[in-house]
Amino acid sequence: MTKILFPVLLFSFFFTPSFSQKISLTDLKILKKKEDSLKKFSLQIIQGTTAADRFTADSQFTRMFVRALKIPGSFYYPFDSLTTISKLIAPDTTFKIFTWQMIINDYVVRQHGAIQMKTKDGSLTLFPLIDKSDVTKNMADTIGSNYGWIGAVYYHIIEKKAFGKNYYTLLGYDENNLNSNKKIVEVLTFNNDEPVFGGPYFSFPDNTFNKNFGSRLILEYKKNAGPRLTYDEDQDMIIYEHLISESGEPQKKYTYIPDGDYEGLKWKDGKWVHIEKVFTQKLKEGEAPVPNPIRDNKGTIDENKLKNND
Repeated sequence: MTKILFPVLLFSFFFTPSFSQKISLTDLKILKKKEDSLKKFSLQIIQGTTAADRFTADSQFTRMFVRALKIPGSFYYPFDSLTTISKLIAPDTTFKIFTWQMIINDYVVRQHGAIQMKTKDGSLTLFPLIDKSDVTKNMADTIGSNYGWIGAVYYHIIEKKAFGKNYYTLLGYDENNLNSNKKIVEVLTFNNDEPVFGGPYFSFPDNTFNKNFGSRLILEYKKNAGPRLTYDEDQDMIIYEHLISESGEPQKKYTYIPDGDYEGLKWKDGKWVHIEKVFTQKLKEGEAPVPNPIRDNKGTIDENKLKNND
């Protein structure tokens, strides 16, 4: 069986310290007790020796988790000890999204998840996420509901607005199969209060078509290659490493590795606009930043700095 690359995932919410004030003491005690039980099954989903063990743990976890979310005020409960479950809250706090993965065998990995909406009375509004990647012919171009989800474990969420509407961009990971992994950028919207994944939210500066962009961006690459895909808040940009086939076989995605260049996506007028090269400036020799240099511009050593570095 494929070795798990991240046996324990350290995911967490970003809550205010006063979250428990929105949950009654009685319900808080119930949630803590349920969390203790959930922790065991959440670990077994990842660490189970056989597929049957993992299936059983996933089934038990899912049923128990839904029951926990039905407790009034559960939206404000962090479930911190469930470290193998990704738990993200939208920047505007309108919903939370839970995702996790289960390895079935060397060639099949499934993601599971749910979206919990914040409600005024603390009752549960939940959208299950059903992984349909095995029956989706073109995942890059697919626009789907929560019942036609392509699957990913999400690790970052970005909120943007355009034309009076909110757009939530999700950065995700998929331990695809024995030979390759995937990283994914997709936009989540809500139409008539129902979630929609994917859409025409990627473009080039001149609006030309590119086959690498459709309803989402999918980076498939060689197992353990580990290209970066992140959101840089300072630049307000999604940045990711450019991939090339190490064997000169672009049709074989499992041969793709980073080549040292970085591409980017910048939000403009309701779309993520592609930037071919993010870092174009090359530093001359001696221009690289040096932390707290002990010499001045004339090359003289500052004795005080030298002493402080001892």
